[in-house]
Amino acid sequence: MASATNTEDNARKSPAQKRGIWLTVAILVLFMGAVVAGFLHKMGQPRVITDTELRLNGAVKLERPRILDNFELLADSGSAFRTESLNGRWTLVFFGFTHCPDVCPTTLATLNNFYQALDEQTRADTDILLVSVDPKRDRPEQLRDYVRYFNADFRGVTGEFLSLKRFANQLNVPFNKVPLDDGNYTIDHGSQVVLINPRGHYHAFFKAPLDPAKMKLTYRSMRATFNG
Repeated sequence: MASATNTEDNARKSPAQKRGIWLTVAILVLFMGAVVAGFLHKMGQPRVITDTELRLNGAVKLERPRILDNFELLADSGSAFRTESLNGRWTLVFFGFTHCPDVCPTTLATLNNFYQALDEQTRADTDILLVSVDPKRDRPEQLRDYVRYFNADFRGVTGEFLSLKRFANQLNVPFNKVPLDDGNYTIDHGSQVVLINPRGHYHAFFKAPLDPAKMKLTYRSMRATFNG
């Protein structure tokens, strides 16, 4: 009986009333969709953390990014790599060499894990750069094959010893050639990963041991707070 009454009531509603009901329903659906979309968008945004939290997660941001002096090195493509080559992109720089037995391959493997964990949009303007401090043995073609083994998007740079030294000093990365008993040599070098911002300025560094998840957290936060 009640069902019949409801049917009669609906039938008696004017076209204007029916349009009003449908309009109300549509507005509610759109509102709920906007709320869900806003929530999902917020969930996808990087979490901004304090400088103290950055340090606790292994990243140290400079109070004021450091402008780098002009330099010229040699890219693994054989072309010149200059100061302006760092402009327009975020670059993570690691100093090492291809004959490094442990620290370098471990670091590059970790950087690959970090790089793969980034979303596609973030990866699109992120470069990973190995600067070889062993120019005698690391020719461009050998350096290219070495870094591409870890990731096809990674790049290598080398150059004359004094140019490398000056560049490393600007980024507070020490390295030193160490003779071995067999007449060969190895190279001691800093294990931190330096972050260069899109202006080509020294922005921050990641301390060893590196953790891909923590690097992703701190890197995304620093990107979000960068006033480029």
